[in-house]
Amino acid sequence: MQIEIEKLKALLSPDKKYLIVSHKSPDGDAVGSAVGWFHFLKTFSKHVQIVLPDPPSDSLSSFLMGSDCCFFNVSPIPSKEYFSQAEVLFCLDFNGPSRVGSEMESSIKDFKGVSCMIDHHPEPESFTNVSISDVQNSSTCQLLFECIQEMGMGDRISVDCAKALYLGIMTDTGSFRFPSVTAKTHLALAFLLEKGLRASDVHEQLSDNNRLDQLKLRGYATYEKIAMHSKYPLGLITLSKAELDRFNYQPGDTDGLVNAILSIKGIKMAILLQEKSDGVKISFRSKGEIEINQFAKKHFNGGGHKYASGGISYDSMQETVRKINNHIAEVFA
Repeated sequence: MQIEIEKLKALLSPDKKYLIVSHKSPDGDAVGSAVGWFHFLKTFSKHVQIVLPDPPSDSLSSFLMGSDCCFFNVSPIPSKEYFSQAEVLFCLDFNGPSRVGSEMESSIKDFKGVSCMIDHHPEPESFTNVSISDVQNSSTCQLLFECIQEMGMGDRISVDCAKALYLGIMTDTGSFRFPSVTAKTHLALAFLLEKGLRASDVHEQLSDNNRLDQLKLRGYATYEKIAMHSKYPLGLITLSKAELDRFNYQPGDTDGLVNAILSIKGIKMAILLQEKSDGVKISFRSKGEIEINQFAKKHFNGGGHKYASGGISYDSMQETVRKINNHIAEVFA
């Protein structure tokens, strides 16, 4: 990785035009890595822009304040201009062009400048000039922090940068509960705190802005909709489009809901299925020796980490649940 770090360092110089992108439906690590890297790059150049495929949830949108960001699905013409003007493209928290969605994918593939991927997801594709991949890392934000430190540039981490990096590390580790958390994770946090990070502010900004309908939806899901598998330590919630509409669903309203299932005593695997206009979105979580990324990839066009993955089904909700029940023995074999 040291060779790639040196290549990364060579990309950093005054007045270059930088573009930062991340994946579709951006989560905390996507937003945190984009914003954190934005503030880091601003210490080199005034020409830094973020383009995301689509907006994040309301709870994450506020973290974009103070950065220059636009959304490809909202402003495609300006977004394409940023791609054509940029000299260096940073692809953060995704490891293949398809992860940005069909609208923006061609802009990634057709980029004429130098491109660099920094990511921690398994099975990275070769689509950039520089590739920094660490699948053992807790998050892309932690990996970015380590890259900055390896380059000897920790002094360029501002409070705004530290706040964004903390957001990504905290959300991608389930508030530091997942096995991906190591001593290096906590050393990174210590450094960020010394830089002036107020961790409590991040938690408050992320978690204390719930809508009443959002809380009602989560209450309904946990009280009425949790189903326990008769044979395996598995809990499952299904939410139809009608049920989501009943509670005026907005993106982000069910973030973390799948972890509530996993918190039940004795449960080793949790699945959340949500019916959307383009298919049934599936979130998988597990713990212990139960790994679910290959199951998500094999059966539901998905993948991700060993203990946290996603997928999608283009069948009905009923057929999707039937498919899970037909194949779930593979996970517990």
